[in-house]
Amino acid sequence: MTNGMLSGYTILDLTSVVLGPFATQLLGDMGADVIKVETPGGDIMRHAGPMRSEGMGPIYMTINRNKRAMTLDLGNPEAKKILQQLIAKSDVFFHNIRAGGMKRLGFDYESVKAIKKDIVYVHAVGFGTGGHYEGRQAYDDLVQAASGLTTMLPRQDGSKTPRYIPGLVADKTTGLFAANAVLAGLLHKERTGRGQFIEVPMMECMVAYNMVENLFGYTFVPPEGTTAYSRSVSPNRKPYATKDGHIAMMPYSDENWRRYFALGGMPELADDPRFKTYAARTKNIDEIYKLTEVIAAQRTTDEWMEVLREANVPCMRVHTLESVLEDPQIKEAGLAEVREHPSEGSYMAIHHPVKYSDFKTQVDREPPRQGADTQEVLMEMGWSEADIGAAKAKGAFGQA
Repeated sequence: MTNGMLSGYTILDLTSVVLGPFATQLLGDMGADVIKVETPGGDIMRHAGPMRSEGMGPIYMTINRNKRAMTLDLGNPEAKKILQQLIAKSDVFFHNIRAGGMKRLGFDYESVKAIKKDIVYVHAVGFGTGGHYEGRQAYDDLVQAASGLTTMLPRQDGSKTPRYIPGLVADKTTGLFAANAVLAGLLHKERTGRGQFIEVPMMECMVAYNMVENLFGYTFVPPEGTTAYSRSVSPNRKPYATKDGHIAMMPYSDENWRRYFALGGMPELADDPRFKTYAARTKNIDEIYKLTEVIAAQRTTDEWMEVLREANVPCMRVHTLESVLEDPQIKEAGLAEVREHPSEGSYMAIHHPVKYSDFKTQVDREPPRQGADTQEVLMEMGWSEADIGAAKAKGAFGQA
């Protein structure tokens, strides 16, 4: 993307699975030249889920657009030389390989800095350096457990068994932290001319994320109450059944509640001391949510959507993962688009959701087949076809 906000920056992406690829796709959407470097076995997410071609699985497809793909066997001396040349022309070196492994390969921060003094070196790890779990493996499930996230659903419904949130929330949330860290590193480099080492630890990111509202009473020392925001863990906080489906209702301000109670045939509750102010409603949140459940059952979903919109009371219908793709907001925003992939045919792309007034994010490159751009990148660095053939014969790309 020649007009992107990050055009001119090159990011070497040695990440795999979800966290890193999600982060680098966001940067590629903003115009960075993201070069995805994979081992001969490929990113493991290439092989998860239904697919039309080997190595082009659905999760891989959703987080690897706007990248160029190279295959390098970094156990091979020729491949290491190629990566060293790539580092010399790059702004960011981003990986999620354990520190010991990268040091053995010769691509720890000090080694990479020796090649490119002002490199922004980003390392996504499970647990931060200097901590008790330093160096341990981490995956989404493990980090959900370690961060306290698996106890949130039981905290709400009273069950005794910890449960995972059904989604890769630790990977994706930490990926957002990582993308933000890359941008901060590039801004610092622009201002000072210096690169730096940046560590993005999953457990610490998820604890920081989860504790925004859930530190709650433990914000004070000694505590002034329990952990967990009382509103969010109320067992009665849920989409409510209407006459023909479900709806999310969110009266928030005093005036919202006054209008809502009137629509529900209970206008006197607006002056009830338990519900009259935000602080009072927070203290009596379970009771007010029970009343909301009773009120919701009085109309159909469409009827509620209409009368609540007219009353300026926040609400939304409940979507499935399938129906949300047909929602008029999503369609009119152009977020979901059926695109044509050169090898995979028609596929659904979920676009970059942020809008910028000075440029439009776009898909310049479909998710690449493994190693698809190896020759292109090398030729940009001045390699001839003969040079590339010689490196291939020596096993640099994993095939002697």
